[in-house]
Amino acid sequence: MGRGHALRLAEEGADLILVDICQSLPEIEYPLATQDDLDETVRLVTESGRRCVSRVVDVRDEAELRKAVDDGVGELGGLDGAVANAGVLTVGPWNRTTSDDWRTVVDINLIGVWNTCAAAIPHLLDQGGGSLVNISSAGALKGFPLQLPYTAAKHGVVGLTLALANELAAQNVRVNSVHPTGCPTGMIPPSIGSVFSEERPDLVPIFINAMPTPIVEPADVSNAVLFLLSDESRYVTGLQFKVDAGVTIN
Repeated sequence: MGRGHALRLAEEGADLILVDICQSLPEIEYPLATQDDLDETVRLVTESGRRCVSRVVDVRDEAELRKAVDDGVGELGGLDGAVANAGVLTVGPWNRTTSDDWRTVVDINLIGVWNTCAAAIPHLLDQGGGSLVNISSAGALKGFPLQLPYTAAKHGVVGLTLALANELAAQNVRVNSVHPTGCPTGMIPPSIGSVFSEERPDLVPIFINAMPTPIVEPADVSNAVLFLLSDESRYVTGLQFKVDAGVTIN
């Protein structure tokens, strides 16, 4: 999804600062993006004719993230917006959800979003305003079960977004969240199938979209991000922008 955002924004003329941890984590069942993945995104952005600065940074590391953003702004000449997209998922019933699950997911999915916003805000204020887009989840609005740390952290992103939207509105900084339904990004723990099919098949209907599609594509989410970063949404702030094929209206 992060690559999708980068390429969609580059298509519209944006120069970019890209960060990724570029390694997998022992607490997460599925592989995360690699250095090669980040390098390929940079290649695709530069092929489109835009400038791109990339750094290997863990969004949980506030100091390194701020340094990466500061360096990127220095190289590119300013900052108009930021997208907090990094996220991970664990799956399991409440009684097998561990403290390590909670710390990893909340540190990345909520505190990592805050760190991203905090790194960007001073530069947005320097330019007289801008836009922050925080990637949450349809699960934050519906309360997806069997992924408690993820759902709770993504709900926290809504609270963070609303609080910042109120605090920064007078300084012309807009803050919005985007809420996708399922999206083919590789964020699928291998155990998810057995948890739902063998343990709690009764919960499967909660995840079924109202529209006749099981998923949305990364491009659908990236189009929402583009709108919220653009001047076309210049008076939109504090919005929960659902790209969820109706899963939250069921």
